[in-house]
Amino acid sequence: MPEPGSKKYDTRRARLRKDAERSGTPDAKANEQAGEALQEDEGWSSSGPRTERGKGPKGERGNR
Repeated sequence: MPEPGSKKYDTRRARLRKDAERSGTPDAKANEQAGEALQEDEGWSSSGPRTERGKGPKGERGNR
């Protein structure tokens, strides 16, 4: 699944923004709508840290 910051995510966001602009939505609003649409879609959300290092310092992690 593509995550925020990846090339696929950015391409999808640009495509959604362009579609909104073509339908008459102002630039700022189109950018907002594209971001919200991708955040709401489960397939485009972040999967979280993949490694132990990505979870932060060991002393600050919750008991899991």
